[in-house]
Amino acid sequence: MAVAEKMRSAGRVLAGMFGLGSQAQPLDTVGALADFVSARSAYVSQKKLYGYLKTRMGTRYPTMFEDEQFIASINIAKAHIFAACLSDMTLFAVADIGAQGRLSRDGKDALARLCFRRGLDANAAQLAHADAAASWNEAFEARLADVQWDNVAAGGDVFGTSPAALVEWAPIAPQLKAYDREIVENSLKFAWIEIRRDYRRLVDRNAIAADFNNRA
Repeated sequence: MAVAEKMRSAGRVLAGMFGLGSQAQPLDTVGALADFVSARSAYVSQKKLYGYLKTRMGTRYPTMFEDEQFIASINIAKAHIFAACLSDMTLFAVADIGAQGRLSRDGKDALARLCFRRGLDANAAQLAHADAAASWNEAFEARLADVQWDNVAAGGDVFGTSPAALVEWAPIAPQLKAYDREIVENSLKFAWIEIRRDYRRLVDRNAIAADFNNRA
């Protein structure tokens, strides 16, 4: 595939995952919530990774897609950054859905596991080369063990794992990352603002909680 076509293809994938050009659907079922969390996590992770690479490489950016080793590094980075984004977005959404007694502690944990694992499963083909699903699940379980759901629902920040992962896994020289860290991490944190705004506009918390409790 030509370099230009590879870049256009990546853009089409991002647009499709985010639902650009189509009317966003209400979030009123567990399935819709899990799909939203997965799609927005994929969108944010890839948009910010490619944006960082393009900014750092400048005019060399298109030619890097001729380097198969570099492409492999990007694919591994995408997988790890996506898993971190999925973890952050899952905790945010589940804390919001379960607030005000809509879900028990066990219910929140179970819904979070469902959303996280469905996100990994939905993107399994793109994540397989990273060979890290077990470690992602272990890390997510560790977060669940420590999460204070009420604090997150009240505004506690859970969007810290994904910015750190972007800096860690982006295929950029470590000496350059040292200069970039604050700007790159803040860029991803700002991207979550729009996603949270979209979520709040579409979500029906009571309907999702009722759907989950009925399934349970």
